Amino acid sequence: MGKSLYLECNSGISGDMSVAALLDLGADRELLDKALKSIPAKGFDYKISTVVKNAISVCDFDVILDEEHENHDHDMEYLFGHEHSHEHEHEESVHGHEHHHHDHDESVREHEHEHHHHDHEHEHSHEHHDHTHGHHHEHRHLSDIYKIIDGTNMTENARALAKRIFEIVAQAEAKAHNRPIEEVHFHEVGAIDSIVDVIAIAVCFDNLGIDKVYVPKLAEGYGTIRCQHGILPVPVPAVSNIAAEYGLNFEFINQKGEFVTPTGAAFVAAVKTDDNLPSRFKISKIGMGGGKRNYERPSILRAMIIEEDKSAQQKEAFDNPKDEDIIYKLESNIDDSSGEELGLVMELLLKAGAFDVHYTSCFMKKNRPGYMLSVICDKEMIPALEAIIFKNTTTIGIRRMKYERSILPRKIIEVQTKWGSAKAKQVILPDGEIRNYPEYESIVKLCRENNLSYKECYSEVFESIKGSV
Repeated sequence: MGKSLYLECNSGISGDMSVAALLDLGADRELLDKALKSIPAKGFDYKISTVVKNAISVCDFDVILDEEHENHDHDMEYLFGHEHSHEHEHEESVHGHEHHHHDHDESVREHEHEHHHHDHEHEHSHEHHDHTHGHHHEHRHLSDIYKIIDGTNMTENARALAKRIFEIVAQAEAKAHNRPIEEVHFHEVGAIDSIVDVIAIAVCFDNLGIDKVYVPKLAEGYGTIRCQHGILPVPVPAVSNIAAEYGLNFEFINQKGEFVTPTGAAFVAAVKTDDNLPSRFKISKIGMGGGKRNYERPSILRAMIIEEDKSAQQKEAFDNPKDEDIIYKLESNIDDSSGEELGLVMELLLKAGAFDVHYTSCFMKKNRPGYMLSVICDKEMIPALEAIIFKNTTTIGIRRMKYERSILPRKIIEVQTKWGSAKAKQVILPDGEIRNYPEYESIVKLCRENNLSYKECYSEVFESIKGSV
């Protein structure tokens, strides 16, 4: 049976945060190790450890690049200070990035787990560009990244998810730069650390067997960030385009910095199934993934495996009443219409959509006996129903009253009996008890078709309802 995952992105989301949170939820580390060791690329190592952020112990997934591939995405001063000159830009290339920032003031960082080394041959050659930080740029097309993913030892479901995440980023970049998707060059997101992040996300997510993902919102900061194309506003174009295309909900917080990266946004876009959490649920497991950035709001992604409340699931199958349900009552006292006329009026009103119609005996002025007609309806029905009353009775005035009402969640079900199908109404009481009410018209139909008494037919239908729920 699949699981439901709730991603609480109150501090945004990035690739490394996602991997760490999924690992902390219980994703198989040996399976991940096999996948990452098989990646047909060189220049990286990775470390799974425990770190402390704001006195909270969280899992950390850190991709460590060698000197040749180091991109200095951990340099907070460079990313957000903007005082360094960026000596080159590639006009023909397309921006996409994922960041891995080291916490310079995290003196309590503890490394507890494996330290894995990779001696794989890199299948691409790349120029080494000189700039202030002297970092290495890798320019890959989507097809280049797909080749790396195809060469990695992972399940087909995980492979499809990894490709889907990169496809989402490529679509967003293609839109930002008005180029065909096959011409998109990946810079930061095409770097090996981001490729490792995405493959790790896919392997861990697939291993957990998740089939429903709730992501109510993504917290994002403000300001600008340095990337391959210079200084860009937060959220960067790739993230904005992904959010617009896939309907991601943002909450902009009063914090300077980039909290949502393209890889994080693309992961959410690829797996999210629901915006709104169930009305009631239980948390069965929590995974905490730490990011590499130092903000006042700690970079922590909390992932939770949740179980929906059974009674809440049951109620969702019913037609639930509004928070405030308003109805109208029409009233008129009638003392000079015949019983036949009043019978016809009731039939016409119900046929026109009135919820209920009834007569109450009363004594009117001059001590004349009469009837008070009461009609329950929606506001939209009032003109049509009043027209019926004025046309078919002798009344010259109708009173209108507006009421609030309490109604129970309800639904119509159909059951099979030995005489044929019948309908019934099910309602849920406030304490969760379900009651069944066979529908009158269904009972009468079976009675007529099978020459049965009403009591006999009602009992059969009621027993059939109990046996079907």
